Amino acid sequence: MKRGFAATLALLVALASATGAAQAQTRVTLKSATAGSSYYLMMVQLGEALKTASSGDLSPTIEESQGSVQNVKEAARRPGNFVFTTPPGLVRDAREGKAPFAGESGHDALRALFPIPGITMHWVVRADAGVASLSDLAGKDFIPGGRGTAGQRLTAAALTALGLEGKVRLVDTELGSAPAAVRNRQVAGYGTASTHPSPQVQELAATTAIRLIGLSPDEMEKVRAIDPSSAPVTIARGTYPGVDQDVRTLSVPVAAYATTRMDEATAFAITRAYWTQREAMARQNPWWAGVTHEMLAAVAGPLHPGALRYYAEAGIAVPEGLR
Repeated sequence: MKRGFAATLALLVALASATGAAQAQTRVTLKSATAGSSYYLMMVQLGEALKTASSGDLSPTIEESQGSVQNVKEAARRPGNFVFTTPPGLVRDAREGKAPFAGESGHDALRALFPIPGITMHWVVRADAGVASLSDLAGKDFIPGGRGTAGQRLTAAALTALGLEGKVRLVDTELGSAPAAVRNRQVAGYGTASTHPSPQVQELAATTAIRLIGLSPDEMEKVRAIDPSSAPVTIARGTYPGVDQDVRTLSVPVAAYATTRMDEATAFAITRAYWTQREAMARQNPWWAGVTHEMLAAVAGPLHPGALRYYAEAGIAVPEGLR
């Protein structure tokens, strides 16, 4: 009987220890983009980095998202440790009550954590679609980007800037179905904002001859007049199969955000984990290698107090506008 009591006691102690360990974990929700996209993969990798750097104290859950607009809208009402990604320009629009955030509240609670790899605008068309410029899309079916994504917004800005609004037959569908629509000749092409190289575009280019539409210097100036947050970037020739010339397009910075509902210690731990694991993440996916502390200058502040504490302790300079 003594042996049975001892065994029972040991089991209860083990269960209590396991329960205590579970309670000690801090749950964090990471939300970025649709499953299979480069930004979803980034959140998966970031989740692993958080677990590694915190020795399991941070317990991440990855959620799929339909895009940056949804992320910002949802953040205004999500409780707890909610981390999401978005171009800083959307955060500014939300705080100023601009479309598509007009009439909403709660966006003043958004707080920045750190920059992540920015997005590159890809306008992808079939090589035989007879499209060499955005103007050639007039009268053709084109998917502008995923609903509520930065790609959709950039495409809209470009078409407006170039006088093509209403002249292109825009197809409203999920971004995940766009490559198949191009492959099956249902549309001339589609727009997607992603890191480059984009796994989705690489996969399409491996089976279908494609062309990437670039912008001339004059077109670039017109588009950036509408969306000043964008900047010129070049997709080098050979990045995608069959694309044998440099393509001048647009990039937009992206950052990770939380809200004031996250406590300072958690924000500190997440920010520290990100920067201390960045080089390890870059060895698995090279898009992390381009992230630098200087990219904080493009982030819409203010920083979360926990993130600000990390930068102060690490000796990393923070622009005054983020404090």
